[in-house]
Amino acid sequence: MQGKRLNWLYGGVLVGIILALAIFIVKPVGGSTQFSIVNGIIWDSVVSIVSETNSTTSGYTSDNSYLAKNNGSYAKAVANPMSYGLVFVLSIFIGGFISQITKGPSRSRDEGNAPTVWLNKFGNTSTFKRYIVTFIGGFFVIFGARLASGCTSGHMMSGMMQTSVSGYLFAFGVFVTGIPIALLFYAKKGK
Repeated sequence: MQGKRLNWLYGGVLVGIILALAIFIVKPVGGSTQFSIVNGIIWDSVVSIVSETNSTTSGYTSDNSYLAKNNGSYAKAVANPMSYGLVFVLSIFIGGFISQITKGPSRSRDEGNAPTVWLNKFGNTSTFKRYIVTFIGGFFVIFGARLASGCTSGHMMSGMMQTSVSGYLFAFGVFVTGIPIALLFYAKKGK
């Protein structure tokens, strides 16, 4: 059963309202830092890298320079992980899973659940190949976003909504590289 698609205009307005509410009620939306925090939580459970101290504003520090920055705020997040950011990131995975179960597209086994645009360009290729291409693309996007001290949602959605220069620069970079790559990968066959 094919799920109903939301009109792009209604979807855009809905996302804008939700982002404005999130910024107004809690804080700007962003998630990539939480992946570093989860990594710190896992690492700290194996080898103690976070310690409590009175020398920083947050009261925590770490031998890991990334966790120690911002006056130990990331080290504090590792020591006390339950936060809005962690719930936000977990909700991304849970929401994606629920969406796939309830409204996800239904395709035949022959198509291997590949998106139509992929099938038109590459034919029925292995799921593994699609995962590799997706991982590489995602890696470059998150690498660039973290290099700019943020994440895709933090820069493009929250950042642009708050008229942040870094948000506009990141969005510009995404489109300047994304459009040519999309044209290269998904140009019609025979052209």
